[in-house]
Amino acid sequence: MLASPEGARFVLVTHAQLFKPTYPKSKEEMIGPSALFFHQGNYHNLIRKLVQSSLSPDTIRKLIPSIESVAISALESWSSGHIINTFHEMKKFSFDVGILSIFGHLNSNFRQMLNDNYHIVGTGYNSFPTKIPGTAYHKALSARKRLNQILSEIICERKEKGLLEKDLLGNLLNFKNEKGEVLTEDQIADNIIGVLFAAQDTTASVLTWILKYLDDDQNLLEAVKLEQMAIYEANGRGEKPLTWAQTRNMPLTYRVILESLRMASIISFTFREAMVDVEYHGYLIPKGWKVLPLFRNIHHNPEFFPDPRIFDPSRFEITPKPNTFMPFGNGVHACAGNEIAKLEMLVLIHHLMTRFRWEVVGSQNGIQYGPFPVPHQGLPAIFWKEPVNLE
Repeated sequence: MLASPEGARFVLVTHAQLFKPTYPKSKEEMIGPSALFFHQGNYHNLIRKLVQSSLSPDTIRKLIPSIESVAISALESWSSGHIINTFHEMKKFSFDVGILSIFGHLNSNFRQMLNDNYHIVGTGYNSFPTKIPGTAYHKALSARKRLNQILSEIICERKEKGLLEKDLLGNLLNFKNEKGEVLTEDQIADNIIGVLFAAQDTTASVLTWILKYLDDDQNLLEAVKLEQMAIYEANGRGEKPLTWAQTRNMPLTYRVILESLRMASIISFTFREAMVDVEYHGYLIPKGWKVLPLFRNIHHNPEFFPDPRIFDPSRFEITPKPNTFMPFGNGVHACAGNEIAKLEMLVLIHHLMTRFRWEVVGSQNGIQYGPFPVPHQGLPAIFWKEPVNLE
């Protein structure tokens, strides 16, 4: 285990070629062996470039109106006066944004089938890996096979229509190397499922923590509301959509997101395996040994973040020292979707602050893991629409 910025950089950046990502075989079987985060080298570089190009700022800025629509629809559905599980609802929201980035505007029947089966896969992902019929793992494997079939139908329809979309599916489908080789349907399916997996729970966890931290600090909540209301008023009280420039100019809200990423440290560590004998600071890491860079320990080290247990967004008024803040990982395997993740958080927070209110139910001070850390019981809360002020 490496709990220093230098150690994490050694494994993930400067000597990344000596270490490979490693996951339990059951995880590879569930997501698909061709997913980019199971690989190293040329294949990984190829898929990463295709994913990054579909999630570049120039591409995702065009998704803002669609993300706004998804966010408003989600918030409306939560505002029925009933207690909701915030984390579960955030998962639905982040899933819908993930679908947008992968497929664009997908047929509602396909979207529902993907959602139903992906939910089963997610439920079984961390279960005991036994293929006995009736177990969560066996059900998840069956749902994973159905996902392949659904994706095959979507691919077939896309090919028949001859659409040249700039979304992730389009990038994967349209790839052809200098030898004329294309990606197989299994490779495409595995990477789509992998991106969905990476996009959903992590973003949903962070959003849930953001609401928890803001609820705990009403002064900060009001300051964020003031920042967002200024943008809301500039847009004719929501008559005009958010612009890319506006999402780049939410300094306090952005610092709240960064501090939530640091405090919660959703990705607490990552697994690597030494491919050869490696020496680090006089210590031998034998070939085949697992190495864990510990992001949470670095993010909570008072040497880099004074009073690390205090939620203080102002600490990000100054850029953290190199390799001390790695919420999306580091190096060639850093999260390729970090920009769209931050964008969907900003969009949701904007509409939550300007049109809705919420109240956390009970005292939710515990943490539960599944596998990512979330507030106890998923942060039960009541949401309602803000009364319209006609003045």
